[in-house]
Amino acid sequence: MEVVNALGRRKSAVARVYVTEGSGKIIVNKRELNEYFPSPMLQYVVKQPLEVLDALEKYDIQLNIFGGGFTGQSQAARLAIARALVKINAEDKSALRAQGFVTRDSREVERKKPGRPKARRRFQFSKR
Repeated sequence: MEVVNALGRRKSAVARVYVTEGSGKIIVNKRELNEYFPSPMLQYVVKQPLEVLDALEKYDIQLNIFGGGFTGQSQAARLAIARALVKINAEDKSALRAQGFVTRDSREVERKKPGRPKARRRFQFSKR
């Protein structure tokens, strides 16, 4: 099997993934997964598509992630891994779609408007 690559995005985070056959090592920005994402919850999010397909020990994954925060980065990585697994075997798409891993979450931060402290928040109203 040659190297399969895919792209995942979430908020302002972008994850590029390179999947090869191997023993289940996941490298994120040249560091181990548990070193880059110390939280077990974020590690779980990244591994979700592999757990659904029982492929944790089947592929070596190399991720390049930039932009955003930890949550956005982990969800971008999940989408990228799911897309790469679909490229490897198209029959897995229905199982991944049932869990919601193939759909790109398009929610972005709304821009701040002039004359307001935040995007929708207004300054406190004072009658007198």
